Amino acid sequence: MRNRILISIGALLTLALTACRDDMHNQPRYKPLAATDFFGDRRSARPAVEGTIARGHLRIDEARYVGKVGGEDVDQFPIPIAKPDIERGRERFNIYCSPCHGRVGDGNGMVVLRGYRQAASFYSEKLMQAAVGHFFDVISNGFGAMPSYASRITPDDRWRVIAYIRALQLSVNARLSDVPADQRQNLPVEPPPREYGAQPGPPANSGDRR
Repeated sequence: MRNRILISIGALLTLALTACRDDMHNQPRYKPLAATDFFGDRRSARPAVEGTIARGHLRIDEARYVGKVGGEDVDQFPIPIAKPDIERGRERFNIYCSPCHGRVGDGNGMVVLRGYRQAASFYSEKLMQAAVGHFFDVISNGFGAMPSYASRITPDDRWRVIAYIRALQLSVNARLSDVPADQRQNLPVEPPPREYGAQPGPPANSGDRR
């Protein structure tokens, strides 16, 4: 009886050992970027087929990703713009644009005041009339002394920055009557921004405290 048990255990172990194959682990393969004689170019890693586009990067919407349609600048935003988008645009503007163009977009940013080439004012007649696609093209590809920001600002965030620029331009000649009556009480009351280098003056109703 004991011999039968030992034989049965041995048979089971033999079956278990023969069932364990590691062909998937030891199959012929090449390490990344290793050389090979199998292909004529001696590269084991094969180049992507021409025209291959990564998932999520097809970008067939020309207006959204190029700012043009048929080679002409678009004059409408290709993505929905709401208040949170303008707030996001303001944040990106203050980070990437204000050093040259200034927080108010007049072209007198801090680096300009320190000797860098004068930046464009968004309130010039040319830029007040420019299509939104023009701004997208400049942000994407650069213009003059301005470098491309395509690697820093995503396409949709570029449109949000442009929306904020449009808001700045609108604010130049804006009147209280432009604001819906039921929204006027929500407007913040703030003093006008001081120019760079200006010294703060006394409060408007401070009086003479000598």
